[in-house]
Amino acid sequence: MHTKLEILSLLESSQQQGVSVRRSCLILAIEHRRVVRWQRLLRHGLPLTNLTPGPNEPLHRLLPEETAQIVSVATSEAYADLSHRILSVTAGDLGLFQASFSTVYRVLVAHNLMHARCPGGAHNGNSKAPVRKELTGPNQRWCWDISYLMTFQKGEYLYLYLLLDEYSRKAVQWRIAWHQTAGESRLLLEGGLQDENILDLPEGARPEVINDRGRQMKAKPIQRLCEEHGMPQLFARPRTPNDNPFIESAFSTVKRAPEYPGRFLDPEQAVTYFLRYFTWYNTEHYHSGLEYVTPEQAHRGLMAVILEQRQLQKLSQRRRRLEENRRQKTGTSNKTNNPTMTASLVA
Repeated sequence: MHTKLEILSLLESSQQQGVSVRRSCLILAIEHRRVVRWQRLLRHGLPLTNLTPGPNEPLHRLLPEETAQIVSVATSEAYADLSHRILSVTAGDLGLFQASFSTVYRVLVAHNLMHARCPGGAHNGNSKAPVRKELTGPNQRWCWDISYLMTFQKGEYLYLYLLLDEYSRKAVQWRIAWHQTAGESRLLLEGGLQDENILDLPEGARPEVINDRGRQMKAKPIQRLCEEHGMPQLFARPRTPNDNPFIESAFSTVKRAPEYPGRFLDPEQAVTYFLRYFTWYNTEHYHSGLEYVTPEQAHRGLMAVILEQRQLQKLSQRRRRLEENRRQKTGTSNKTNNPTMTASLVA
């Protein structure tokens, strides 16, 4: 505001010395129309404070019923644990509402519904993925690891073996065992080979396998299995989990799930839980690393089609908002400008 007053004062002084306002605006690289607007505001005693750009009520703004629907879905028990991004994708795919991530975020903040929905801290953003060859489809690189599961007996653990497709993040194979052994690891990889029909592919088209340097991973049976089936085995650097980040992230997702029990009584209970969990993870979980499609959809090559369909739905809903808000605005202005209607209302 003070800068605008100084500019107007300078223009007035220059005009008194014979320099026109247009010439001064050209020298100062200021639009003449802007200066005229400032002068008009001053004449009417209005402030020169900067206003927020854009209209106060854009024509493509959310309709009232859409805002109510977002709040209703966000507060329902079935979707209470979803982030605003997952909520936006889920609701769009189910036809509940169509809104962008930022729009859902603003609505949730306005209704005091935006807060941490699961245990643990936020990502620090400092981790960097290792340099790898670019993946163009599923079954080009598998990553696997073993994570402990707590039991009700102190010092005793169950172990979750997980084989993940790096392109689609699909849980290709998983196992529960009392011990970490090369035998269980071999069964994990053999199960993945069978389920994905890898042996039907030529050797050059088979996935490479990345793992850390645990004794199960470096065991001769695992190395022989990879060599026999033409699958290069890659090893992450010691004490560098970011060399194999996708499997680490998958384990984090597993243990941060709202229904995760924390402790298991025996392998049977763990198998029952993870059978349900990985079915949900592969077929219902909207993965943030996959533009919010499920791992199964990405594994089947449907990601591009789904994303295009979502974009078309958003554009269609935006056009509907424009038409509806424009119609309402036109109707309001007609009522205001109609003298007959105004007279009847006064009477």
